[in-house]
Amino acid sequence: MTAATVLLSAWIAHLRDERRFAANSVEAYERDVAAFLGFLAQHLGGEPGAQDLATLEPRDLRAYLAFRRQGPDALADRSISRALAAIRSFYRYLERRHGLANARLALVRGPKLKRSLPRPVSEAAAENLIAEAGDIASQDWIGARDAALITLLYAAGLRISEALALTGADLPLPEMLRVTGKGGKQRIVPLLAVARDAVARYAELCPYALTKDAPLFRASRGGALSPRMAQDLMQRLRGRLGLPSSATPHALRHSFATHLLANGGDLRAIQDLLGHESLSTTQAYASVEAKKILQLYRRAHPRA
Repeated sequence: MTAATVLLSAWIAHLRDERRFAANSVEAYERDVAAFLGFLAQHLGGEPGAQDLATLEPRDLRAYLAFRRQGPDALADRSISRALAAIRSFYRYLERRHGLANARLALVRGPKLKRSLPRPVSEAAAENLIAEAGDIASQDWIGARDAALITLLYAAGLRISEALALTGADLPLPEMLRVTGKGGKQRIVPLLAVARDAVARYAELCPYALTKDAPLFRASRGGALSPRMAQDLMQRLRGRLGLPSSATPHALRHSFATHLLANGGDLRAIQDLLGHESLSTTQAYASVEAKKILQLYRRAHPRA
């Protein structure tokens, strides 16, 4: 009987090497399913095997979810849902690759989550962030780098990981940029002249050689600019501009989508630009606009 831990290792290799999942996603999936298998080892009185996974009852899975809600390390509803999604993904792999199915587990429902709406910055705030980034830096090339990064996030709707994955080989930035997003999926993103010019100015001032295999965005000592550094930059900027804590690098991606929609952009076109698989994900931005309109209506209408 194949041990469940062996199947887990094979699944993780599949996600990493075949599906090309991001390292953080692979780690999260492995952590969630390993915790589930660890619980089963105690729950069943020994390390589970393939047959145990095939015959598991819904009550066993519910017992695990209840267990994760207890103690000092109790999981919140969103984390419970993520853990359940990881387990279901594992089972889908087992069915496809090993013919190991357990339809009964589909009866287990996760907690009902309240969908949180994206929190974009305003158009004026986005412009101020770009201007301020260029002003507060200690060196001209760092100011140009920070302004270029924020412009790129806002003008193209890139994830921070996508922007920081660019290399010298992408220079000069084209009008249509090929971006590799989540799960290794590629999409084509049009770039405004203002974004291409900002990156070109940074590249001209950067004291480090932006060779084809080197990262485009550099830290002050020449290494790759990290997501943590980008978050720290946004923290400094929002402190100076009086913006809320929701003004993060990812909020610029939200702003890109929300502002396009507000100015007449097509929802399906925005879906393609963001790289969303499901239109329902993109529709959250329509909810943001509807909420804003309702607030304006309630403030302005004489009978409100």
